[in-house]
Amino acid sequence: MTELSGQGIELVIPPTPEFLQLVRAVVGAAAGLSGGASSPLDPGRVADLRLVVSEAVTNAIEAQGLIGASDRIFICCRVADDHVVVEVVDHGPGFDPDSLPELPDVETPERLHYESGLGVALMRRLSDEAVVESGPRGTTVRLTIRSS
Repeated sequence: MTELSGQGIELVIPPTPEFLQLVRAVVGAAAGLSGGASSPLDPGRVADLRLVVSEAVTNAIEAQGLIGASDRIFICCRVADDHVVVEVVDHGPGFDPDSLPELPDVETPERLHYESGLGVALMRRLSDEAVVESGPRGTTVRLTIRSS
């Protein structure tokens, strides 16, 4: 279900990977257009936004899958004059974002040993602000991308 609300779009999707492309497309389109005006983001920043949102939604799908939760995942994209904010809310078991291990620098050979677990680090690196609020009843990820 999609609802256009002012300068925002809300999506409520089943926790299955088949909906990832839809989320990327809708968020990318919302960030690329601002109510008929030009986008607050250049195409490179829209690509960053699509990538971090994809990571957040993938993590939400996996978190709910761990406990067999079939609750829908909520995605809200709000476009302002100089930034875009996307929230992803799941009903998974939650986690402590401060307990995530520090990753080696991207240019070191040790980094090649990390095939997964890069999502939150990627969100923090590519977003201007990445807030993760998590508890036993779910997780909310709020991503902010500002214009360059």
